[in-house]
Amino acid sequence: MHTATVEIFSDQTNAVVVRHPSRKFPGVLVQGDSLYILCCQADAACAGAKSSLDSESYGELNDLRNELWSYLYHYKSVLGEHQLPLPFSESAGAYGKRA
Repeated sequence: MHTATVEIFSDQTNAVVVRHPSRKFPGVLVQGDSLYILCCQADAACAGAKSSLDSESYGELNDLRNELWSYLYHYKSVLGEHQLPLPFSESAGAYGKRA
């Protein structure tokens, strides 16, 4: 871990916009519990759409879901490396997971 100064363009709850010193453009900060909920929603969307979408459209949706989960796996790994608790419970169901 290291400390760096970031520019904060908006600190609105669940819509923080910051620019990392090594980046040209700002990014949106997604809290871990919100990311987990997005992943679960993507799972539900894929499950519901599999039979009704053509294979190309379903593939795009599934790619989106997989990308969200890859961000979450990285987030969980980093928190684990720093002995930080997760802000959600994976055993509680997607909408009961906020800590």
